Amino acid sequence: MALTFLSRRAAARSLKCSSTSASVRTFSTPVNDAFSPVSPSAQMPPAPPSEQTGDVLRSAVGATGPRFDWTRDEIRELYNTPLMELAFQSGTLHRRFHRPSAIQMCTLMNIKTGGCSEDCSYCAQSSRYNTGLKAGKMSPVDSVLDAARIAKSNGSTRFCMGAAWRDMRGRKTSLKNVKAMVQGIREMDMEVCVTLGMIDQTQAEDLANAGLTAYNHNLDTSREHYPSVITTRTYDERLQTLSHVRNAGINVCSGGILGLGEKAEDHVGLLHTVSTLPAHPESFPVNALVPIKGTPLGDKLPEGKRPIPFDAILRTIATARLVMPATIIRIAAGRTTMSEAEQILCFNAGANAVFTGEKMLTTDAVGWDADKHMFHKYGLVPMKSFERGGLREGNWTAVKHAAMAEADAKAAETAATI
Repeated sequence: MALTFLSRRAAARSLKCSSTSASVRTFSTPVNDAFSPVSPSAQMPPAPPSEQTGDVLRSAVGATGPRFDWTRDEIRELYNTPLMELAFQSGTLHRRFHRPSAIQMCTLMNIKTGGCSEDCSYCAQSSRYNTGLKAGKMSPVDSVLDAARIAKSNGSTRFCMGAAWRDMRGRKTSLKNVKAMVQGIREMDMEVCVTLGMIDQTQAEDLANAGLTAYNHNLDTSREHYPSVITTRTYDERLQTLSHVRNAGINVCSGGILGLGEKAEDHVGLLHTVSTLPAHPESFPVNALVPIKGTPLGDKLPEGKRPIPFDAILRTIATARLVMPATIIRIAAGRTTMSEAEQILCFNAGANAVFTGEKMLTTDAVGWDADKHMFHKYGLVPMKSFERGGLREGNWTAVKHAAMAEADAKAAETAATI
């Protein structure tokens, strides 16, 4: 009898200890990876360290909030982590800051096509290149609002509008129309983002007063590689626009394009720039170059060759998640070249937004029906409007405490029956 009693107490004590020490185990063990539709509060603890986990990676995975003092050496170390380990650890951190099954569905509309004076060497909308794209007038407000309603009916919660302009100088009527679009879309309870080129502080504040959710202005690549891609707008001018947007209280959306002839170090440089801004971008789009004949970069790429290998895309997404844990990371242009399995790898590593719908600006997009099918197959759900990332550590703590209380209750019950 005494032996049985001691054995039961030992078992109960072991159950209690296991609930408090699971996060420090170094051997393979099941983890709580419950998706939010089933259990919205269940979250994973920080992943156990492995032989491939360096000090920088271990510190990044244990983050309780964004940090803004990353060094380029630290980001390079993260980026060069063996890819399986990098993607696993970034996915672990992702689950602590975001609902892992929630993917933001964004739809992009070109409201002013072509005729841009810039020389971006990847862009079909530049007036400097013969791509067969004709410049058009700005879309009427009503047709844009109709397109937003269609997007919402298909599950999109963010509607983005792009205009092929260098800047907004002398475009008072156009700005007035854009503000009307913004106000109309916000009345649909949708998030709304625009990309209109460079804007000044007054224009940013006008857009903020209209209810604009986010302003997109990509940095494209590292400061070092940038001059080989664009010469008509400086890197600092892009950063100045982001500053105007941020100071106006609008969310910053800024990312890059992979496949511009850059090196891995340029991915590191881009990530270093955005992760050391005064505030991290609310969203970070990761684009893969879609080569367009007639553009300098489109003409350079051999027919049928992928502009950027998938492992570089995955590595960039995973590193971005580690250095900007609360940011929404969006798979943007080039998703049509990814297999379903590649997209799921990106989601597991920390991506949590896509462009979906009929078209991007001038290139194809993955359609709503295809995305709905993929979401259903893998248990993904559309992110709610205005849902943002934030530390969810408290949820995991509650789970741990509940497990400990349950173990105590079982131990007391066992003792009472002896």
